[in-house]
Amino acid sequence: MDRTPDVPVRNETRELIERLVAFDTTSRNSNLGLIEWVRDYLQTLGVTSRLTYDGSKKKANLFATLGGGSKPGIVLSGHSDVVPVDGQDWHTDPFKATLSGDRYFGRGVADMKGFIAVALGMAPKFLAAPLKAPVHLALSYDEEVGCIGVRGLIEDLERERIKPAGCIVGEPTSMQVVVAHKGKRSYDCCVTGKEAHSALTPQGVNAIEYAARLIVFIREMAEGLRATEARDNAFDVPFTTLQTGTITGGTAVNIVPRECSFRFEFRYLPGADPDALERKIRRFASETLEPEMRAVDPNASIAIEPTSAIPGLNMADDDRLTYLVHALARDRPVDTGARTSKVAYATEAGLFQVAGLPSIICGPGSIGEAHKPNEFITLEQLARCEAFMDRLTEELSR
Repeated sequence: MDRTPDVPVRNETRELIERLVAFDTTSRNSNLGLIEWVRDYLQTLGVTSRLTYDGSKKKANLFATLGGGSKPGIVLSGHSDVVPVDGQDWHTDPFKATLSGDRYFGRGVADMKGFIAVALGMAPKFLAAPLKAPVHLALSYDEEVGCIGVRGLIEDLERERIKPAGCIVGEPTSMQVVVAHKGKRSYDCCVTGKEAHSALTPQGVNAIEYAARLIVFIREMAEGLRATEARDNAFDVPFTTLQTGTITGGTAVNIVPRECSFRFEFRYLPGADPDALERKIRRFASETLEPEMRAVDPNASIAIEPTSAIPGLNMADDDRLTYLVHALARDRPVDTGARTSKVAYATEAGLFQVAGLPSIICGPGSIGEAHKPNEFITLEQLARCEAFMDRLTEELSR
């Protein structure tokens, strides 16, 4: 491997990123190999971990506390799962962190095992420092499929009355401070019509056509919001969006299709009412489309089922945690009014904030590399994250 000596990334970080990427923690798989390895690694340092499992006991979150002190601590949060590599054109083994020049390539190096590697590599330093407030490590499962696992971790903290002062979610932001992200809701819609020979179309209920009408209605809602909603230009996409992602239906061109299913989502600005958006879609389905369908067949229907709901994040620029993370990131002088960023993608930070834990997003690597073939993170970004953690250690020791 090319170790690029002019970029001072610590050996601990290099070894850990290589170890973590080697675990294939694609969301469809168990993450226990990685979680149990981290548990055992922390145990060698004298740290006990809390594990919270899913119903199958094949996936788990991990929560561990490093150091003592009487003040509430700071959570460093990351998800252990990664997205699939199926069908992608990788030039290296995606489950082997490969260093080429100043970049590590591999699935999850940016999203977000690079951050986890830096945090774990800092564990001995956190433990050796005279911390006045502890550092907590939180690793979750199934973030990529709806921020599922972290909900159990948060519930466990609430039951045990563990109340940190704040949370830093290390999603890839190029070490910039992100104080807000949109909320997200996604849905499955199943339209059930009535089959008929295509020569006798009036005797059938065409599920695809009614699905198409509902999809167009969702599209028109999106266009309306784009034109009329008050914008927040701090976001990369400054208005609420709606879109349909997948659709399936029909069996043959000469059969009026009985079924059609599609999936849609909306990503809404802080302050927008997702319940109102959902009600509008349901009302069009039940009051406009279904009566027409049932005039032909009383069993025709449109079923809309929620599949995920992730609350938005909205931290104030003048919040104490915002100031702290700016100081740690040193992306620009805090006393001149540091600019913060807002993003359209959703994270676990919104769930932490809803649970009463102030949260900020800041981590190494670019979100533009996440989920792509040949995902990479630069050594410079890892080094900046290490410096961030060093400053955190100093801050918590004061």
